[in-house]
Amino acid sequence: MKKIQNGFFTILLILGLSSITANAQVNLSAHTASPGGVPHLTIMHLSDVLGEAGIANLQVTEGQTLTNSLMTLAEGKIDMSAMPIILPFLLDKGRGPFAKQGDKGAELAANVRALYPYNAGGFGLFALESANIKSWKDIKGKTIFNGPPRGAALVNARQAIVLASGYKEGDDYKGVQANWGQLANILVDGSVDGVVVPLTFPSARVTVMQSAGNVRIISTPKDIFESEAYQKVFNAPGNIPLQVKWEDMGYSDGVSMVSEDGVFRGLGTAFVELVHKDMSFDLAKAITATHIATLDKLKAKSPFAPNIGLGQMDPKLAGLCGPSKVKYHAGAVAAWEEAGYKVADCAK
Repeated sequence: MKKIQNGFFTILLILGLSSITANAQVNLSAHTASPGGVPHLTIMHLSDVLGEAGIANLQVTEGQTLTNSLMTLAEGKIDMSAMPIILPFLLDKGRGPFAKQGDKGAELAANVRALYPYNAGGFGLFALESANIKSWKDIKGKTIFNGPPRGAALVNARQAIVLASGYKEGDDYKGVQANWGQLANILVDGSVDGVVVPLTFPSARVTVMQSAGNVRIISTPKDIFESEAYQKVFNAPGNIPLQVKWEDMGYSDGVSMVSEDGVFRGLGTAFVELVHKDMSFDLAKAITATHIATLDKLKAKSPFAPNIGLGQMDPKLAGLCGPSKVKYHAGAVAAWEEAGYKVADCAK
């Protein structure tokens, strides 16, 4: 794949000076999750570079429950939002947190389009070494934080636990849920024995817990990860296989990992930056081209950014196509293709 490294000069070549100028004074509203994670990093970077390029002023509201943000975006009340791919699927089908929408869910889901993909890390189990959790089976009878009270993260965390251990919340372990903003305290206050949430590499969640003692990360066992049952989960919208070598994870003393071969394996969560379908072709193209032109700058903003699938256009690794109906905005397709990337027909 071709990488663009000439910054905003390249954007001008792609779009033309007149297109940039035409979009210069646009004010856009956006939602994202709490600070410290991938969705927050990517959209805050976008806000910076769009302003620097004179394309748009992006007004970002942080700490949002993205289940609610999808509804807000689909109804045209905001312009953009970070989004796990599973949520538009559930809205389209009128399932899970969108069950009350019924048939209206499909109409709402049809109102959104993607600009670019990334992932929010992979679901892993981690705990203080003092908790004596050395395998997924060790959470039997334990108290485990597994996400916010509702939304895709909780669904996926429960699924990751079942796949790796066979355990169900309530029957085998006690699940604890709280809003993301409360997680920092939970990681260090001793109220839970372990945590199953998306991990980046490295993860601020692990380093926060490290302030209370040495931390152990538990990878999904290789035989389980490669089993037919586990591989089937990657057929579901937004689920992607994630594998990262220990030496690429960015940790030092005080953090260890349980893995047969030094590779972290887990259920990855595919994200996209979504916009309303009515965003103009030129604006969607300008925003996406700016993202592409500043990928190297974004990767340098955080130690985990090189491991979040930026510029990954393979639909299987980006979580698109298959049962997911999420498509790229036509303007985004033009930006990616003009930058030398291949966009799968099923994602157009």
